[in-house]
Amino acid sequence: MIRSMTAFARADRHLTGASLAWEIRSVNHRYLEVGPRLPEGLRALENDVRERCRQRLGRGKVDVTLRYQTEEGEAELELNETLVKHLAEAARRVDDLVRHAGQVNPLEILRFPGVLSTREVDADTLHAEALAALDEALDALIVTRDREGEQLARMVRERLDGVGEQVVRIRQALPAIREALRDRLRQRVQEAVENPDPERLEQELVLAAQKMDVDEELDRLETHVAEVRRVVEKGGQVGRRLDFLMQELNREANTLASKSVDAETTAAAVELKVLIEQMREQIQNIE
Repeated sequence: MIRSMTAFARADRHLTGASLAWEIRSVNHRYLEVGPRLPEGLRALENDVRERCRQRLGRGKVDVTLRYQTEEGEAELELNETLVKHLAEAARRVDDLVRHAGQVNPLEILRFPGVLSTREVDADTLHAEALAALDEALDALIVTRDREGEQLARMVRERLDGVGEQVVRIRQALPAIREALRDRLRQRVQEAVENPDPERLEQELVLAAQKMDVDEELDRLETHVAEVRRVVEKGGQVGRRLDFLMQELNREANTLASKSVDAETTAAAVELKVLIEQMREQIQNIE
């Protein structure tokens, strides 16, 4: 199976009093380039983030963003009971010293600095949960890249079928093309007999021989098409290999176009170049 380099994934993790959210975006790139964006308090995870991405991904420019937010409405409050006891004792002593001091309001005690505090998430727990959520996001990213890869493979196969059809088209047209070239060459020879010009006749013969000989280009086209099919079926990290094969296919198509001597082969060569360029654009997204 081949994979696309273009994908997006998200994973959320809810903790007591806090929430984590990873977002991963990847696009095509010649190599693997990981760009973590982490909150200040979680920058210690950067090396782990890079390593996990390197273990799971082959190529692509990968932006990894972590959002961390505390949720005050769900935060667990801690009561400083020792401080409350000291405050209550102080209040009773004040009541003894001052007549009619009035009863102490518990809410007033709760407002005293240090009586209530929010329990912080343990750092080790937070890091472990964050990395677990990152693994989930990477799993989802790879699923998306696999799914996109299947679509790319399908489109590449369709273009390969088209290339094969154009090769058959040219092979079927060759006998008539060669016969037309022979007729043209006979005409040139007749003209040379009537108006001798050995140098020009030699040039005409060489040019005609070159134009008539495209079997090698067609054979190489078929060989490259078979290799692209094999690589696509093999799967894995094959983007660079496929890119090289597209260059080879394009070279043969250019040679065919340069040797074209009639509208049929010219149209076929143009169609070949269009199909190969479409495949090249698709292959740029393959890992």
